[in-house]
Amino acid sequence: MMKRLLLAAALLVLTSPARDANAGVSVEVGAPGFYGRIEMGGFPTPRLVFPEPVIIAPVPVPGPPIYLHVPPGHAKDWKKHCAHYDACGHRVFFVQDSWYDEVYVPTYHKRHAGGKSGGGHGNGKGNGNKGHGKGKGH
Repeated sequence: MMKRLLLAAALLVLTSPARDANAGVSVEVGAPGFYGRIEMGGFPTPRLVFPEPVIIAPVPVPGPPIYLHVPPGHAKDWKKHCAHYDACGHRVFFVQDSWYDEVYVPTYHKRHAGGKSGGGHGNGKGNGNKGHGKGKGH
């Protein structure tokens, strides 16, 4: 009887819709709704959420600051979310949604339109696998 109950519970878990929660949806860099690291080389000066970079770890990692587009809750509680973006210990600037949508996205598309068809194949995480925002498409 106990084995039947455990088997039934296991089947219920395996067939539950929750296991497909992350399947089949991605948003790539340069798309509205993308959250993650964005490359700043040659882009106009961003409008920032905070005027100073945010650093969580006590000793910052050397190098240039990282610019991130993150959901508002992630910026407000950065210590909780920095590991998801592989950015703890880095100087981080958060770009405003309006700047990302109005400036970065159109410029990104202009730069990457040559030689590419409309079919995107990005993973929605930006710069490899560093961004793991929980916004649209994640």
